[in-house]
Amino acid sequence: MRRLSIDPRPDWQKRVEQYGLHYHTLRGEPYWDETANYTFSKYEIDTIERATYALFDMCTNLVQYVLDNDMLGLFLVPPEFEALVRQSWEEEHATIYGRFDLAFDGVGPPKLLEFNADTPTGLVEAAVAQWFWLKDVDERGDQFNSIHERLIEGWQEIHAADDTPIHFAAISGEVEDYITVEYLRDTAIQAGFKTDYLDVEAIGWNREMRIFVDRSGRPINRMFKLYPWEWLIRDEFGKNILAAKTRWMEPAWKMILSSKSILPLLHQLNPDSPYLLPAWFDEPESGDYVRKPIHAREGANIRVVRNGRTELETEGPYQVTQDVVYQQLFPLPSFDGRFPVIGSWVINGWSCGIGIREDSQIVTTNLSRFVPHRMTD
Repeated sequence: MRRLSIDPRPDWQKRVEQYGLHYHTLRGEPYWDETANYTFSKYEIDTIERATYALFDMCTNLVQYVLDNDMLGLFLVPPEFEALVRQSWEEEHATIYGRFDLAFDGVGPPKLLEFNADTPTGLVEAAVAQWFWLKDVDERGDQFNSIHERLIEGWQEIHAADDTPIHFAAISGEVEDYITVEYLRDTAIQAGFKTDYLDVEAIGWNREMRIFVDRSGRPINRMFKLYPWEWLIRDEFGKNILAAKTRWMEPAWKMILSSKSILPLLHQLNPDSPYLLPAWFDEPESGDYVRKPIHAREGANIRVVRNGRTELETEGPYQVTQDVVYQQLFPLPSFDGRFPVIGSWVINGWSCGIGIREDSQIVTTNLSRFVPHRMTD
């Protein structure tokens, strides 16, 4: 695993915009950064792939364990929504994707930092933008990236079992979310689905039919929402979910895996796994560790503690006096003063590609840069 400097393409902004990456620059600084790339050996990619499959197996086993032992309270699932979570799992409601964030230095085993199981972004960057970057800079180059193909295959499997049309929704005004949802919608269309897009705020409720409806009053029988479950079930409007028959993607059982409460439980159930860091619900009395809100995103409200002292704390809107977990601090590798985190994608159960975010600090935030990668023999 190496970080190599490279000259960016002269027209890189226009090139990535062709693939929908209109958010390539944030607050005047590049978010998409092709002044460098990470290079992996095939062995290193195989190592990441094995870790991803093992972690996905542990996570799906954890869902069953949590339900068998009535532990949904640890995941802050309101009691009235517990039956919905159970039903979605027992009826095997389909999941299409998720992203493990891993710390990896190319030497030891990858370590799980968290699982973005419900609303992972960075998809267009990983699936499309970095692939076409590679073909421009090295037409014969290789990359660990079959994300696009796996998405279409995943939708095709769902379509073969149930071709109910899908509405796709994201928060209005959020360019990244909209582009991500439109990309996912395009792959679903390629798989044969009839689809439509609407903003989350435009979702309506028909009281007589007891069903969600779109702008035209058509029933929403299946919905893919890039909107976190923990927000949805706490919105007043979201209470209608319990009365509706709408099928949701990602499914309600992802409320479990999208919570950082999985970190202590995964380690308790798999103490010998080389891919897991020790994690706890109670604050350690000593040592180096990271405090993470159970529900938080994009590196917000993270506290890094070394030798009993706070070394770094990020800002954010989340509650940090309670509902937190603690995870042993793992020193991210430093490449030219940059700290990379590998986002390893699981599409329809397949480990099929990675995207890399890096920062000058050890906490990855919403402004951390996306850097493409390539694979060598």
